[in-house]
Amino acid sequence: MRHAFPVLAATALLAACASSPSPFNYQVPSDEVARGTKYMQPEGSSGFTPKPGWATKTFAVAAANPLATDAGYQVLKAGGSAIDAAIAVQMVLALVEPQSSGIGGGAFLLHANGGRVEAFDGRETAPAAADEKLFIGADGKPMAFYDGVVGGRSVGTPGTVRMLEMAHKQYGRLPWAQLFAPAIQLAENGFKVSPRLNTLLKGEVHLKKDATAAAYFYKADGNPVDVGSVLRNPALADVLRQIAAKGSSALLEGKVAQAIVTKVQGHATNPGKLALADLAGYQPKRRDPICSDYSAAGKAYRLCGMPPPSSGAIAVGQILGILNNTPASTLGLVSGIGGVPGTVSPTPSADWLHLYTEASRLAFADRGQYLGDPDFVQPPGGSWMSLLDPAYLSDRAKLIQPAGPSMKTAKPGVPGAVKTAYAPMPDQIEHGTSHISIVDGYGNAIAMTTTIEDQFGSRLMTDGGTGKAGGFLLNNELTDFSFAPTDAEGKPVANRVQAGKRPRSSMAPTLVFDKNSGQLVMSGGSPGGALIIHFTAKMLYGTLNWGLNAQQAIDLPNFASLNGPSILEEKRFSPATVEALRSRGAEVREQTMTSGLQAIQKTPGGFFGGADPRREGLVLGD
Repeated sequence: MRHAFPVLAATALLAACASSPSPFNYQVPSDEVARGTKYMQPEGSSGFTPKPGWATKTFAVAAANPLATDAGYQVLKAGGSAIDAAIAVQMVLALVEPQSSGIGGGAFLLHANGGRVEAFDGRETAPAAADEKLFIGADGKPMAFYDGVVGGRSVGTPGTVRMLEMAHKQYGRLPWAQLFAPAIQLAENGFKVSPRLNTLLKGEVHLKKDATAAAYFYKADGNPVDVGSVLRNPALADVLRQIAAKGSSALLEGKVAQAIVTKVQGHATNPGKLALADLAGYQPKRRDPICSDYSAAGKAYRLCGMPPPSSGAIAVGQILGILNNTPASTLGLVSGIGGVPGTVSPTPSADWLHLYTEASRLAFADRGQYLGDPDFVQPPGGSWMSLLDPAYLSDRAKLIQPAGPSMKTAKPGVPGAVKTAYAPMPDQIEHGTSHISIVDGYGNAIAMTTTIEDQFGSRLMTDGGTGKAGGFLLNNELTDFSFAPTDAEGKPVANRVQAGKRPRSSMAPTLVFDKNSGQLVMSGGSPGGALIIHFTAKMLYGTLNWGLNAQQAIDLPNFASLNGPSILEEKRFSPATVEALRSRGAEVREQTMTSGLQAIQKTPGGFFGGADPRREGLVLGD
């Protein structure tokens, strides 16, 4: 079933005015474009480079790297659809941002087409031979996190390419094969290593253990490839040519699939269970989106996101819904510390942050208790919407004391008529991902979050059986499952490992609509592991409640609680704000919070896009 909105006259007008697709001839961008210096210099992972935001009239694409954004822009310019552009962007990201996503991982995609919203699930699955003891060590206890990550044990069946193929069959306008041209040319001819990739390679400790990855990412002296050096990936170019010609079967069957399985099962110390049948049998899924009503600043909105196995839309919706039952709406921004030293910029107040982190604790308690793959886990009360029921959120909000003290750790609620018998999932690390937002000239919009999970995934790189240098990284997505399958009493965790199951995710691609007219308001999302939920909620609250444009909302300092300490982006909040939260009894931690938000807003004159100053993203359009 597709979620319906009123079909807009504006959508029909855009479709009528948009040019017919012509053959797509990719042009390798100038060095000025490739490095982002024509628009904005990319930065390292710990940097904060102010960005202006970008206004466009007809279409826009926002992605995490200038080369990827430019590929999507050229596709849209040639008459391609939002799905066409997303495919081109993803394949280039696989090359230039290999640490975050690629053809060896999974993705969630939301697509809006006039009056319809669809959710495409390309999440990885557990191998058929996996069971709930996958991450239990020889001592009978859950393994240490990175003991599970590094090697073949953590690799799930990749789903991104087959999911994009499904979406393209329905919404593509340009031929599938043409959309791989940008990534193939860049992989063959090389791209210049960005400061961000170099910085991440310097801090990486596991990637050198894989001979293929070490030969590609590092020099003979053991140092990572230099900033500005040209990095070629002929193996990836070869694999992409095969996928362009034969579709997803070229990745999931035959020579490339065999190379993946050999790599996973042949790991010397941590072999995995992925088999050829898992790859060949992978199926993406169309799902009903999670859409909930939200009111802000006197306006009514409809927020649409991914359903389980993603927890993103439900957690974001719970946080915002609970906040609407507190005094949060009466609290504006205050002057704070800017991203650039010595500057001042708006920040949330301590009073507002207290309400937000309390709402977050309540949402994350429910997330840990209830959410998992819907093909294996029953929703409380028979519907995931029970977690977003206005009466339930109102009751949850009553647990918050606006003046304090903090509850520090919340307990899950009891939504719906039936209480589930699952045990809460223990705390566990989550990482990774990249986000893409696109609107085209035909009235389509997408929000897609894509991942290989941890930075550089399982640290396994395969050349796809090509015998050439380079290749692509394999995901470690199975570590998104709970390592512990049960609690101390033997009660099962909803998100435990099971054969064929999709691990719970925090990815939160989001499309926002005006509830009354059905018109698109915004597309957005972020990478960041479990913090994705908070980065996305911040962007939504900043634009819808505080009236900021997309760039201003993205620029706001980051904040979170995962149902424990209050987490604040370091050097972005005043000592007085930190102390005010501590005076309410909260444990406060200041740390790096490297979001990678991308967002595109509808404006009266077209669109306005924002990209995170903490990464090297860019927005382009006409």
